[in-house]
Amino acid sequence: MTTTPAPAAVPVERPRGILTTTCAVLLAGVLARPGWIPTAPGHLGSLTDTMLPWTALALPALFAAALLRRSRTALAAAVLPLALWLTAFGGTLTDKSAPGGDLTVVSHNVNQDNPDPQDTVRRLLAAHPDILALEELSPETAPAYERALAPVYRHHFHQGTVGVWSVYPLSDATSLPIMPWSRALRATAGTPHGPLTVYVAHLPSVRVRPTAGFTTAARDEALRRLTTRIRAENAPRSLLLGDLNGSADDRALRPLTSRFASAQTTAGAGFGFTWPSGFPVVRIDQILVDGVRATSAWTLPATRSDHLPVAATITF
Repeated sequence: MTTTPAPAAVPVERPRGILTTTCAVLLAGVLARPGWIPTAPGHLGSLTDTMLPWTALALPALFAAALLRRSRTALAAAVLPLALWLTAFGGTLTDKSAPGGDLTVVSHNVNQDNPDPQDTVRRLLAAHPDILALEELSPETAPAYERALAPVYRHHFHQGTVGVWSVYPLSDATSLPIMPWSRALRATAGTPHGPLTVYVAHLPSVRVRPTAGFTTAARDEALRRLTTRIRAENAPRSLLLGDLNGSADDRALRPLTSRFASAQTTAGAGFGFTWPSGFPVVRIDQILVDGVRATSAWTLPATRSDHLPVAATITF
């Protein structure tokens, strides 16, 4: 008796590019709804907001993987995060500056260990700022900055680690108690266009730690105190200058960014990253405006600090 062998099982071929398609869809979800990333654990939401522009680095990898797998589905899926990234950040890459402006402002975290304050001042003065804010002054370096800036600025107020220098008279200058030591101040500059309230702040640093995640508790508490003071004062025209240790996209900064506009976002070209100065990956040094408008914004050349200086022109 002759038996007919059973037909061999035909292996089921999996569709190509499943992993690439899945990664593209997940990335598109993050770009479309970053707010869905929870704040806890480890302040993951703030970290996602901060690093979101760098998701662009994943796009070439997705397209390369789709082409390598010869998967039309994966290739189509990769187009989705590309479109969403361009929607979110394409406008940031364009130059939004306009000519003119009533005054120029500069802010710089000079680094408390800066070995050459005189050279730093020389580089900052090249922008001809009418108002200059400095952060991370130290008892050892602050006198050097005061001496170097004295020939240009008749008016200044320095308290703790922050200071403001102005070609216009300053009044009502005071330190703001956002931390146990002085890292914020306010003053009113009597400009030819009317009074302008100037806030200078250096919020606490943040770190990414394996066990604690994105450590922002100290920054967020100081931010809350600063925001409370600004809201209570409710100045009609104001600037907030300084190292906020957070990007303008960070949801934790929304109590400020809901009131103030970022000069870089509205009048700059590109992301204006400021830290670290050797290869900037994030903009944590901010010029925020309320009741006035920025007409241009840019970063200045590097000094001996680990931050780049930021500048903007302001119109009333």
